[in-house]
Amino acid sequence: QVQLVESGGGLVQPGGSLRLSCETSGIFLDDYAIGWFRQAPGKEREGVSCISSNARSTYYADAVKGRFTVSRDNAKSMIYLQMNTLKPEDTGVYYCVADLIRFRHSCSGFGSPGAASEYDYWGQGTQVTVSS
Repeated sequence: QVQLVESGGGLVQPGGSLRLSCETSGIFLDDYAIGWFRQAPGKEREGVSCISSNARSTYYADAVKGRFTVSRDNAKSMIYLQMNTLKPEDTGVYYCVADLIRFRHSCSGFGSPGAASEYDYWGQGTQVTVSS
């Protein structure tokens, strides 16, 4: 059974940091790109970051470039999203995702409109709240 389980969310003040983790099971992680989406109340899901299967390629939304860093440890079946200099607009539920049906190993097109619908496996999400 394929599972993606996020952790590491919480309440943090503006300017603070959080490290999200995504633990995967039931898949050979080396074969898949893993992405991070977020959704704020009343807003569409937004593609935040993605890392290719071999970690040689990454994607960051303009809103998080220079502040977020995505990484992976395939041996531990883990994906990480280090979030620094957090802003109130980073508030939302963060999901890690994988596209197993298409055997997606790259992040090509991750930031495109409608990209969320192409990912068939989602974690349950972890809440990030940035507030003073």
